Amino acid sequence: MSMARDLVIFGAGGDLTRRKLFPALYQLHLAELLPPDLRIIGLARRDLSREAFVAQQRERLSSLISSEALWQGFAERLHYCCVDFAHPEEYLRLSDLLTPERMAVFYLATPPSLFGPICERLGEQQLLGSRNRVVLEKPIGHDLDSSRAVNETVGRLVSEENIYRIDHYLGKETVQNLLVLRFANRFINTQWDQSCIDHVQITVAETVGIEGRWSYYNDVGQLRDMVQNHLMQLLCLVAMEPPNSVTAEGIRDEKVKILRALRRIDAASVASHAVRGQYNKGWSQGEAVPGYLDEEDCTVEQSDTETFVAIKAHIDNWRWAG
Repeated sequence: MSMARDLVIFGAGGDLTRRKLFPALYQLHLAELLPPDLRIIGLARRDLSREAFVAQQRERLSSLISSEALWQGFAERLHYCCVDFAHPEEYLRLSDLLTPERMAVFYLATPPSLFGPICERLGEQQLLGSRNRVVLEKPIGHDLDSSRAVNETVGRLVSEENIYRIDHYLGKETVQNLLVLRFANRFINTQWDQSCIDHVQITVAETVGIEGRWSYYNDVGQLRDMVQNHLMQLLCLVAMEPPNSVTAEGIRDEKVKILRALRRIDAASVASHAVRGQYNKGWSQGEAVPGYLDEEDCTVEQSDTETFVAIKAHIDNWRWAG
């Protein structure tokens, strides 16, 4: 008999949860791919009743709901707990919801600055047992030092095999198909190098603006929000060698080789290898759209945060050099 499970989402009121997690979970529910006994527990600072939380999710998922009976089956999974992540005593509410008989997966859809403190609070409540898991969503830190600090803190409290560092971009169907396209197609695989390919362009063209994320985005920018995680992963999948085994470790090892082969962009070459920009007001798909500094929650008159980035990258290995 499999163990009952709880998926505990920290940041249940955030943008990632609204745009990605709950739509994906609902689709998994419709496809009957969720364990029948799975509970989904949303955590956020807003004081909501369970009924209000369920109603909120129903409104957000309304475009996906085709049957009231199917929705009710999903709604029965939903629970809510009001917790201010910065206050240790409030984690007692979560502790009351969880039981040792159920395995818990803690999904941290929060700013990376909260990863360490949240895990410390969970540890104080004895909630990080050997069966429980912690999921860290990108970005993990804002630079190398903060990334190391997060990993050291979480690693001290949770064993490595129970930590999942994920990038939701890798779940996109097009991204998933890259490995199949490259390695299962002998014709493409034999010509996938600099002798047949002049250059490769990876383009992510988005049609939406900041949409309520301005306070977060202005401290992050496009380089940290997209390039150093999503686009670097895509670059690795396009350029890597076939792994010895199609496992997480095998694929990661080949990705690391590509990262090590990337030519460094330094102060002398940055002007010829990188462009940064910021969108102004204009038109998109026939509708007027505001500029970055005209977004409704903008709090400054000037900002040099980039919303556009173009980079010319060189991979100096036998397959791609030149």
